[in-house]
Amino acid sequence: MKALIAGWFSFKEGHATAGDILARDLVCQWLEHIGWTYDVAVAPPFTGDVDWRSVDPRSYSHVLFVCGPFEKKPLESEFLKRFTKCRLIGLNLSMFEPLHAWNPFDLLLERDSSGHAAPDIVFNSRQALVPVVGVCLVENYEKALVDDANTSIQRLLASRHIAAVHIDTRLDMNSTHLHSPAEIESFIARMDMMVTTRLHGTVLALKNGVPVIAIDPVAGGHKIKRQADLIGWPIVFTVDALTDNALQEAFDYCLTGEAREKAKGLS
Repeated sequence: MKALIAGWFSFKEGHATAGDILARDLVCQWLEHIGWTYDVAVAPPFTGDVDWRSVDPRSYSHVLFVCGPFEKKPLESEFLKRFTKCRLIGLNLSMFEPLHAWNPFDLLLERDSSGHAAPDIVFNSRQALVPVVGVCLVENYEKALVDDANTSIQRLLASRHIAAVHIDTRLDMNSTHLHSPAEIESFIARMDMMVTTRLHGTVLALKNGVPVIAIDPVAGGHKIKRQADLIGWPIVFTVDALTDNALQEAFDYCLTGEAREKAKGLS
C-alpha cells in the first residue's frame, strides 16, 4: 500500500501554518512506523515530494488530508474529485458542514465536527527547540560602519538554525511594536542570547543575565567597546576586526552555561 499525504501545505493558496507542518510530519512518522510507503504533496513555497495535480491517482491506495479546516469549497472539491478512486482519510480536520449533510471521507478522524471533538494531534508532536536570539541593530550614524556590521550579522544568523527576534530599542518610532522601556527590557530578558550593535542592547541584555555578542560599529571601537571592556564582558568586537570565524565561536560560547553565568555575574 502507498499513501499520499496532503494538507494545506499542498496548495499555493493554502496559507499553511506551523501546526499544519507539525501534523504532517507526525503522520509521516506514524506511516513509517507501520511500514507504509508514502509521498507528500507540496506546493510553493514548500519544496520536494510531489504535486498532487500531476501525480497519477492510481499510484495510491490511500489519500490522507491532514490538519486544518475542510469545507465544501472549490479547492477541496478539486482535490476530492481527483482522488475519488482512493480511500480518503481525513485526519485532524475541522469540519464546518454538519456531517449528516456532507462528509466526503471514507474514514474521518476529525479534530472537531458536528458530531465529535478531539485534541489536536500536534499535542503529540515532538521536535527539538532552537535558540531564541534577539537581534538589536542600530541605524546608520556618522563614523559608524553599520552596513558592514549588519552584513556580518546576517551571515551569522543565516548559518544557524535559530529563531531570530528583532528588537528595536527606539521609542520615538519603534519598528517592533514596543512602546515602553519595560516592554523592551522584558523582551530582551527572555532571549537565550543577543546580537547587537546598540549600546543599550548590550546593557539591557547583560543587566538581565543574557549573553550578548556586542559589535561596535565604529572602527577601532567607541562607546560599546569601552562599556564592555569596563564591565568585563569579553564577547565584544569592533566592526573593522570582525571575522566570520570569530562570530561563530562567539555564538557557540554565548549559548553555554558558562556564558550565562558570566552574564548573570554582571547583572
